[in-house]
Order: sequence, then structure tokens, then C-alpha cells
Amino acid sequence: MSIEVVPTRAAVGAEIRGVNLAHPLDDATFTDIEDAYNSYGVIFFRCQSITPSQQVAFTRRFGEIELNIFGERWSVPGNPEIVVVSNITEGGRAVGVRRAGENWHSDMCYTARPPRGTMLYAIEVPELHGLTLGDTEFASAQAAWEALPDPLRHRIEGRRAVFDFTGRKRAFPPTQQEIDRNPPVTHPIVRTHPYTGEKCLYIMRDDCTGVEGLEQDEAEALIAALADHIVKPEFVYRHRWRPGDLLMWDNCTVQHRAIQDYDLPQRRLMHRTTMGGTVPV
Repeated sequence: MSIEVVPTRAAVGAEIRGVNLAHPLDDATFTDIEDAYNSYGVIFFRCQSITPSQQVAFTRRFGEIELNIFGERWSVPGNPEIVVVSNITEGGRAVGVRRAGENWHSDMCYTARPPRGTMLYAIEVPELHGLTLGDTEFASAQAAWEALPDPLRHRIEGRRAVFDFTGRKRAFPPTQQEIDRNPPVTHPIVRTHPYTGEKCLYIMRDDCTGVEGLEQDEAEALIAALADHIVKPEFVYRHRWRPGDLLMWDNCTVQHRAIQDYDLPQRRLMHRTTMGGTVPV
């Protein structure tokens, strides 16, 4: 199978053409896809028609599947690996998690071993008067690191930030059991990608509640400055969804946020899977 990698004009992202994910991929094709994923941070495939089992199988090509708290509440029947992301209600009950990820973040950064990446398959995309709604934005934390002045690079290299599960406002209140399962952890502010060796900033407002070795006021100011730097327009790609899109992003080098500019009767339905990762270094 011959594939074509078409980079976006942004600091991150590429479209992969010439692939039908409903069919098994040979090793050479998968290697090309994985190389593009590691290089561009965000890759997407248009016009796909896949089953939940096919999405799970494709996700597993990148490693073990990571389960999270969303899946414990909203998953596809028969496929607990898939989280339903949706604003749809049936019989007065939400079919999936809604209003998730409104603020810039990296998925499950509050865990000791954050996931390698996340995959979203778009089934229904909200639309109003022919205009697509519900875009997702992605920011390159690698490009943001590369743009830092040298004095600031030297100041933050080797420092670790505190990540707290309770720091961010969530789409639903976590239970005490979930809080107990996710105690605060520390990760390096300057993280090295496990496959490419490239460096990136790994710090987020809300999720990061402190920096080791700094007083709280100084830590909060540093977190805010770096978090704002990462999401400057020159580092951001905005994806306009189409039904049949399958998009995946790297949770090490990329941060993202969902644009919540729609509501019922505009419907959004997506299936999400998450790839297990490694301890950040």
C-alpha cells in the first residue's frame, strides 16, 4: 500500500492519504504511519468507515490500550476500550461524556505514566447553516520549546512540575475513589520524546499546581507564562472535523482543547481510544 503524507501549514499535523483503516495494514505501511505520527504529532485520515473493533485493533498497533475514568462511565457496549464522546441524550440520559477538554491540556498528565496518544473517530459532527462546529485545536509543545530564549531554557531544564488530578475543573465531579487512585505526581517540565528524542514543554495551567524548588507564587507565574507560550497562534493547528475522520495526537509533544461552540439539536458523536505510554523523562 502506498500512502501520501500531506503536512498542514501549521506547526503540527499531517493528513495521511491512501489508507483504508477498515482493512488490515501490512507492517511497512504501519511503519510509515507511525513515523508520520512521531514526526508530526497529529495525523488524520479522512473518509474512514470503521467498526469499534477495527478502531481498537488499530489502536493496539501503537501499544497497549489505556483505560480511563471516562470509560468507566461511558463506553461502547462490548468495547470497554472505547470512550463515547457526545452531547447526545437518549431517554434523558447522556450517551457519552460531553463538554470534556475545553481547556488546553495533555490527556491524563496527572498519572505516573501518561498515555502515548489519543485517537478520535468522528461519527457525527455538529453543523449549523452548513457551517461545521466543534473544531479541536492542537498546539505544538515541541515548537514552543524550540522558540524559548536560551536563558529560560537553562532555567527550567531539570525542573519538575507537580501534576494534580484535582487541579482541573472536569466535565463531571470525580469520586473520592477516583481521587485516591490518582495522587499528585511530578513530571519534568522539559520532556524528551520517547521515540524521536526531541524535547518539548510539558506543563499546563490547572493540571500543574506547583514546581519543585520554587515558592508557590513564583511557580504559578512560571506555569502561567509557559502555558500561555505553548498555545500561541504560531504553534496551533485547528482541525475542522468531517464525519469519517480518524485523528490521533501525541500526548507528549502536543496539547489540545475542544471548541464548545455547539449544543443540541446539533449532534456530536465520537469514539475515543487511548494508547498506553511511558514514564516521562
